[in-house]
Amino acid sequence: MIRVAVADDQPLVRAGFGALVSHAADLELAGEAANGHDAVALARAQRPDVLLMDVRMPLLDGIEATRRITTDPTLTGVRVVILTTFDLDEYVYAGLAAGASGFLLKDVTPERLVDAVRTVAAGDALLAPSVTRRLIERFATGGAGAGTGGGRVDPRPLQSLTEREREVLTLVARGLSNAEIGSTIHVSHATAKTHVGRILAKLGARDRAQLVVLAYETGLVTPGA
Repeated sequence: MIRVAVADDQPLVRAGFGALVSHAADLELAGEAANGHDAVALARAQRPDVLLMDVRMPLLDGIEATRRITTDPTLTGVRVVILTTFDLDEYVYAGLAAGASGFLLKDVTPERLVDAVRTVAAGDALLAPSVTRRLIERFATGGAGAGTGGGRVDPRPLQSLTEREREVLTLVARGLSNAEIGSTIHVSHATAKTHVGRILAKLGARDRAQLVVLAYETGLVTPGA
C-alpha cells in the first residue's frame, strides 16, 4: 500500500483528494493537514510515502513546509507533490527547488491523480508534461518570481559526471523518462535507470525534479534549447 497524506487549507479540497485516495485499491490515506505547520508535523508522525502539498496555507506556506520535510534526514522516504491552481503558478519552481518531486493542478482527473501518486512513490518525478517544462524554463533562469535569487549555481559539481552522464542529465532536464532516455541513447531501460541513479548520487540530488533544477541553474540546459 502507498500511504498518502493531503495538506490544504480548504476542507473541500482535502475531502476530495482524500476520497480519491481512499477509493484506490493500492493507496491509503495517512492523514490530512490544514496548514504548513501541521503538514510538517503530519509528515513526522505518519511518514507517508507521498504528501500532496498546497502552496498557499496559513501559519507556514507549502514551500517552506516542503523544505523542512525534504531537509529532515528522518523523512527521506516522504515525497512531496505541490498542488497548484494555475499551470504557471510562480511558486511551483520554488517548490521544486525546495525538494518537491513535482506538481499537480488541483483540477487533475482522478485517474491522473492516482497515476501521479504511484509515479512519485516509485521514485520518479512529475516532470514529463510540457507545461512543467515551460514553467521550469520560465523560472530557472531567474525570471520574475523565481524565488531562488535569480543567480546561476556553481557548475563545478557537474565536473564529476562522465560525458554520458551529462548527456543523460540533459535528457532528464528535458522531461524524458528512463525508457525514452534509453531509446534516445540506444541503451536498455535498466541501463538508463542506472545512469540516472549514479547522477543522483554524484550530485547529491533527492530525485529527478532536483536534477532538472540543477541542469537549468548550472546552465547545462538553457530555456528553449
